[in-house]
Amino acid sequence: MTIGGQRGLAFAAVIGAIVAVTGCGQSATRATADVTPSSTEATEAITGMAGATRGSGAACVFVKPDGAQKFGHVGWGFKVPGTGRWVYGAVENPSAKLYTPPGGDIGAWHTEGSYDRMLSDMSTDAHYPGTSEYPYSRYRCTKSSTHDVNNARTMIRTVEARGFLVGVDPRTGKLTSRDCLDATYDVLKAYRTKRLTPAPKLSVPNVWVEELWGWSDRTLTPR
Repeated sequence: MTIGGQRGLAFAAVIGAIVAVTGCGQSATRATADVTPSSTEATEAITGMAGATRGSGAACVFVKPDGAQKFGHVGWGFKVPGTGRWVYGAVENPSAKLYTPPGGDIGAWHTEGSYDRMLSDMSTDAHYPGTSEYPYSRYRCTKSSTHDVNNARTMIRTVEARGFLVGVDPRTGKLTSRDCLDATYDVLKAYRTKRLTPAPKLSVPNVWVEELWGWSDRTLTPR
């Protein structure tokens, strides 16, 4: 069993406990659900992603829908405006542990390349772990009029060093998470991605992915 990076049945138990305590489950009508994309916005998100508009930003979320007992697993990518280059990566959590302390191996990686190279690498798990029972098979992208590459790069270093957690934090005693979705969201938020749906701690990746309003939605096949 792998855990999200690849969460698993243990994560399901955590979610069940949260539902039991709060008396409510996650809904597809959370914080930004009142922002309904127009057909023009959706078209802009889908087209021209390789080059985007000169000087404009763009971001992508890569998805393994069947990973982690079908809770899903996600990675991220963002465009370096004016260069045609993208920075992309993920937290894979190969140990399948619910907790790895800061500085431990959480399977974090990132690299930089063209848009086509990014799609190729993500579709084949080229960087880490190299092969996967559930490869990245879906991706959603959006253009962004705001962007902060330096801030996003700083956040990458933060998420790669802070360890992994799904459950009770041994340092604080609080129920929380520092997982693949938290890493993806924090990096893209630092980038200042437009239309980025909030991702509360312990959110389910596959649920959050469906709430990316106005983002393109495409199948990712090995290339």
